[in-house]
Amino acid sequence: MVRVCTACPRHPLPGSKLRCSDGDSDSRRAWPRAGAAVTPQAGAMAGGGAGAAKRLGTLLSGLLECGAFCGIIFGWASLVFVLKDLGYFKDLCQPTATPSPNRTLLPDCSWQDEQFSLVFTIGSFMNNFVTFPMGFIFDRFGTTVARLIAISLYTGGTLLVAFSTPELAVLLFPAMSMLSVGGILLLLTNMQVGNLFGKYRSIIITLYNGAFDSSSAIFLIIKVLYEHGLSLRAMFLFMAACSAWHLLRTLFLMPRTHIPYPLPPAYDYGYVAWLSVMQLRHYLFIGTLNPLLDHLARGDSHLVSTYTNAFAFTQLCGVLCAPWNGLILDRHKRGKNPRPEAPRPHALTPPPQMNLGLIAVVLVAFVSPVVVVCECRRRAKELGAAGTPLTAPPGSKTPAEMPQ
Repeated sequence: MVRVCTACPRHPLPGSKLRCSDGDSDSRRAWPRAGAAVTPQAGAMAGGGAGAAKRLGTLLSGLLECGAFCGIIFGWASLVFVLKDLGYFKDLCQPTATPSPNRTLLPDCSWQDEQFSLVFTIGSFMNNFVTFPMGFIFDRFGTTVARLIAISLYTGGTLLVAFSTPELAVLLFPAMSMLSVGGILLLLTNMQVGNLFGKYRSIIITLYNGAFDSSSAIFLIIKVLYEHGLSLRAMFLFMAACSAWHLLRTLFLMPRTHIPYPLPPAYDYGYVAWLSVMQLRHYLFIGTLNPLLDHLARGDSHLVSTYTNAFAFTQLCGVLCAPWNGLILDRHKRGKNPRPEAPRPHALTPPPQMNLGLIAVVLVAFVSPVVVVCECRRRAKELGAAGTPLTAPPGSKTPAEMPQ
């Protein structure tokens, strides 16, 4: 029987009463007397059970894990440059009769580009498709089991890339899918770390999401090291060896089950259509960037490499930008209402009608934040008219609880 203890919202001060449940939906919550001994779940880091040093270690190690491993598939454009140079799917290139400006014949490698795009499409699809079954495994079996599965998938994916060759380029298909699934599962297990930091929970979660996006720079590092003489196999074998880091963190800095967090009153859920549109636009751009640059640069590999690096550096900025979303959420929950910022239009790029259509759909998707703001204002008016104060987040002090 799992015993979960959380701080009473009416007694947020240190040494306050705790609310405990045995995981039974029919059990009645009871508030023990002040000073009564309550034994938290073994290995749990919720509440005040873990020291500040341990919580900080968990936070920083999780940030490193998300920033160096979880979302590397989104640096695909940098890896494609290396794979093309090594001759992966090179047999799909066909001679063409169209002369280039310097009167040399350029091969038609559109089928090669399609294969690389297909590898990324399947991998990014798996990144989203498996979140439901992986989330079920995480909820049902806990953090340790979920992370062991993620580590196994991640290690297998890196080994497949390490031992792939141009003749065995087909190994890229399972490899990228395994890296994608293993990475997103590691991210899911790290999301709960935000529960350790109370009112800063949203900032921590968005910081981890930003680190997830910035991990795409790992393939940029691989590209740069490859250009300086390191082999693709050696680099991916090193990444496979880094799985020892994930294992040690699983055993010593993560809970066996979950880090608990009290569910807010009147909790609701809804559709993620807005997020899906944004991700579709993002994935399509990443998957088609390399052939687009090849076309615009007229086959100049040096120019393609330069712009590929520039794109990877912009992805690295995700870890700096994402926490602002969490800051806005945390300020809103504490009763501060920052001014909503106007959505910034996406810059149009020259490529095909599909991109233009998706940009239009993305702009329409910005209706979602406007709807959220209007709904929040409507509910605030209703509560104000009824004389009901806004519900304070757990751990915050109300005027009645302030020391006299």
